[in-house]
Amino acid sequence: MPALREPHTLSTLRNRLARAALLVLAPVLIAGCGINNIPTKEERAKAQWAEVQNQYQRRADLIPNLVETVKGYAAQEKSVLTAVTEARASATQVKVDASTLTDPAQFAQYAAAQDKLSGVLGRLMMIQENYPDLKSNQNFLALQSQLEGTENRISVSRRDYNEAVRDYNLEFRKFPNSFWASTVHSGSKPMVMFQANAAAQAAPSVSFSPTAAPAASNLPAAPAQ
Repeated sequence: MPALREPHTLSTLRNRLARAALLVLAPVLIAGCGINNIPTKEERAKAQWAEVQNQYQRRADLIPNLVETVKGYAAQEKSVLTAVTEARASATQVKVDASTLTDPAQFAQYAAAQDKLSGVLGRLMMIQENYPDLKSNQNFLALQSQLEGTENRISVSRRDYNEAVRDYNLEFRKFPNSFWASTVHSGSKPMVMFQANAAAQAAPSVSFSPTAAPAASNLPAAPAQ
């Protein structure tokens, strides 16, 4: 009788080993077929979006002090100061969340508000050319430098976001990931990218070059020695 039970024992052992091997190999096989690509790249794109928002917030935080500094030297430039303040308010009032990334209309509203603020900031920074005292104010120079750095960071963060979104959106067009997108990850949708706008996205003029010296004929006579 023991000789009859041994084949059954071996069969049971083989079945258990097969199940164990399947449990070990299943995650590898699933990962290899791309089922995790969409959520992985979606989270990467969201992380890049958070960096875009962080840099826009950094810029918004700089503006009140910048406006107050300029006002101290160029209060008569009321229209520009008001435009900057209103554009900042508009840009910070546009509410965004994860759903904004997949809603072209909401995304366009957010991007337009930020682009408008970039434009009026450029006008504000050009005021310095008419006010030499403002150009030499240490507080203004520090704010100017911070703004220049922030505009550069915004440009970089938008580029990185677009690259992450392009990589993520491509998953919806590749097989078998397109299948997973319509079944397992049906809640995920392609995201919207920032559109290039050279005029609106140009960083404000923050040149540190001195103004041209007045013509010699306009200079006061040198005191007698």
